[in-house]
Amino acid sequence: AYRQSGGRVEIFLNQPLQNNTWSVLIKPAKRIRIGETLHFDTNNTVTIIEKTPEYAIASFLIHQPFLDFLDQTGHTPLPPYIQSKIPQEQANQLASNYQTHYAKVAGAVAAPTAGLHFTPELLRSLEKKGVQIETITLHIGLGTFQPLKTTHFTNVQLHEESFYIEPATAKRLTKAIQNPAQRIIAVGTTSVRTIESAYVNNQMQAGHGKTRLFIYPGYPFKGVDALITNFHLPQSSLLLLVSAFAGPSLTTMAYQMAIKERYRFYSFGDAMLIQ
Repeated sequence: AYRQSGGRVEIFLNQPLQNNTWSVLIKPAKRIRIGETLHFDTNNTVTIIEKTPEYAIASFLIHQPFLDFLDQTGHTPLPPYIQSKIPQEQANQLASNYQTHYAKVAGAVAAPTAGLHFTPELLRSLEKKGVQIETITLHIGLGTFQPLKTTHFTNVQLHEESFYIEPATAKRLTKAIQNPAQRIIAVGTTSVRTIESAYVNNQMQAGHGKTRLFIYPGYPFKGVDALITNFHLPQSSLLLLVSAFAGPSLTTMAYQMAIKERYRFYSFGDAMLIQ
């Protein structure tokens, strides 16, 4: 978007609120005033109606379907550590790859990276082996990028993430969790947070939900038996979740090996199975 002066402003969409308003991140945030209207073109504008230390609330006036507008005007927000190290033309190609092939519902601020490992061919192979595959809607939130600034975890509150579980899927997951002969293998840390948040009173709850669940060592897991996840960055809530699941000793050993063998970390990185 552009200011009246012509200065360019980056607007990162976080969560939809109501009446065409969104929680957003803006850059440069300090220069933008509450009440200021920014222009995308002659017809489409956005007005900043509130600012906090973490985010802003923006009201969009868009004269076309909003998702069509985003496709035409915006671009996929690749993590900064990817964008900063590659030419723009390669960044454009990566943006198209930065998506699980089974994604259906728009809304996440980043890809659930563990799912990037699963091609259609791999999923068909798993199904032929008798693996029951269930899908849920996950909208990754800003907490996936948020470094932890304290070791006093009980005082930490993560950014909210949204999910949706269809009623039929919830019934099958409930049955599987309650069956000792079946294992629940979560693909990604957000899948773990979803299952652990939605499994209430020995039942997987269907429908829309939100979670701020912060999982760190000592957490008693209720529904997940195994985890497929990428290698994560230091000082992240994701790494603590892995440590809670595998135990600090095994997690440290795995990461020491990853560093020694020069594994790739994070978004397009290597994955591991913890069971």
